[in-house]
Amino acid sequence: MKKVGVEKGLKNVADYLSKEGYTVQELSNSIEQNLSKLENLDAIVTSGLNTDMMGQSATETKTPVVNADGLTPQEVKSMIDKQTR
Repeated sequence: MKKVGVEKGLKNVADYLSKEGYTVQELSNSIEQNLSKLENLDAIVTSGLNTDMMGQSATETKTPVVNADGLTPQEVKSMIDKQTR
């Protein structure tokens, strides 16, 4: 079972992933505040607010990050599945 961190405010995504069998952990709005949790996750889902104009986050982690901005929960799940094979 995949463990996914979902940024606070993305309840629809978190609910969908839970129904699909993922273990979902809510993360605060700042990835930096969650650094200790990130290594135990298979993927992180953000709203995109922590990215710059180029769409990149300054936080470095080996955990795949999915920007959910403009995506349906189903599209987010698909991206998680592709990045965590």
